[in-house]
Amino acid sequence: MIRKMKSGKYRIYSIKKNPKTNQRRNLGTFDSLEDAKKHEQEIQYFKHG
Repeated sequence: MIRKMKSGKYRIYSIKKNPKTNQRRNLGTFDSLEDAKKHEQEIQYFKHG
């Protein structure tokens, strides 16, 4: 899940929430949406590879 931050950067969050904190895990912050999408694809490949 990619969200745009107030600073204009993009952050990838995990889909599942942490039951203790009830928040999503930060998986990285990127300057452009293209970089964030590329890294999200790499994460999905690693998880299912």
